[in-house]
Amino acid sequence: MTERELLYVKTIADERSISKAAKKLFLTQPSLSNCIQKLEANLATKLFTRMSTGLTLTFAGERYYQIATNILKIYSDFEIEISDINNLKKGRITIGITVYLATYILPVILPAFKQECPHIEIHIVEKNSTELDKALTAGEIDFAIMHVLPFLQNSNNLKFVFYPLFKDPLLLATCKDHPLKKFAVPVENIEYPKIDITLFAEEPFILLNKGQKIRQVSDLILDKANIDPHIVLTSKSYETARRLAGVGIGVTFVPMQYLKIFQEDYFPEYYYIDEKYAAYWTMGILVPKNAYVSKAACLFIEMVTEQFKIHNVDFE
Repeated sequence: MTERELLYVKTIADERSISKAAKKLFLTQPSLSNCIQKLEANLATKLFTRMSTGLTLTFAGERYYQIATNILKIYSDFEIEISDINNLKKGRITIGITVYLATYILPVILPAFKQECPHIEIHIVEKNSTELDKALTAGEIDFAIMHVLPFLQNSNNLKFVFYPLFKDPLLLATCKDHPLKKFAVPVENIEYPKIDITLFAEEPFILLNKGQKIRQVSDLILDKANIDPHIVLTSKSYETARRLAGVGIGVTFVPMQYLKIFQEDYFPEYYYIDEKYAAYWTMGILVPKNAYVSKAACLFIEMVTEQFKIHNVDFE
C-alpha cells in the first residue's frame, strides 16, 4: 500500500463518488478508476460496491479505510513533527563535555540557547576526554566539547571533524618564591613570566593519572625537554595538583583556562613554558565524520563558536 493508494481510497470513501474524488485529487475520473481497479486486483478483493446512494465500502474496504485513515494521520503528524524539528520547536541534543569545561562553558551558553530554543531537550554527558572519544565513536553523543593534543589536532583523523576554538597553554605551577624564580623572564603582553622548563629537571613533579589529557600533554612537554621526572605523587584532579604545588609538595602543569574556574584559595606562582615544548592543548568541538547533525546541535555549536573562538590564532 502506497501513500497515494491510501489517499485515493479514503477520498473516494469520503466523497462516495469516483468523479467527486477525482476532482478533489486533481485527477481524471478514468485515471482514478484505473488505479482502484489495479489495487483491488492486487488485493484480490473488492473495496467498493455501487449503491443507489453512491459508492459504499465493503467489509474489506472498511478495514482498508480504517488503516488508511490511521496511517495518513501518523504520516501527517510526523510531517508536522519534522517541521517542528526543522524550525527548532522540538528536538533533543546530547552534548559530551569534560567536567571542568562544563563549569566554564555551560553557564555561559545554556541560558542563551534555552531562551532561543525553549523546547529543545538537552542531555549533558560529562566524561573525561578518553571516555568522550569512545562515546563519539559509539554514537552516544552528538558532539563533544573537549581538548585535543597538539600532535593530534591536525592529523587526518578518520573518525572525527575537529573545529578548534583556541589554544590553551599549560603553565608551570610552583610554590611562592621558588628558588628557580630568579630565572623567570617577563615577556611583553604576556600575563605570566616565561621560564625554562629544563631548569626543573631535578624538581619533584605532581602529575595527573596516565590516560588523562593533561597528563599526556605534560608527558609530551617533559619528553621534549629531555626530563625524566621524579614524580612525587599522581592525582586524578588537576585542582588537587595545583593546590599541592602551591604549598611546595612539587611542581605541576596547569591549563591556564582552568585558573578561571576555581577561586585562588591557594596561591601558586605560574610560568609560561617555551612554545618549542608544545606546552598547550587546543579546546574545540569534535563531531563524528559523515554523521547527521541536527539544526539544534548546529545552533549550539555555532553559539559556542561565536562565544569562545579566538580568531587570528595559529592552530598549527
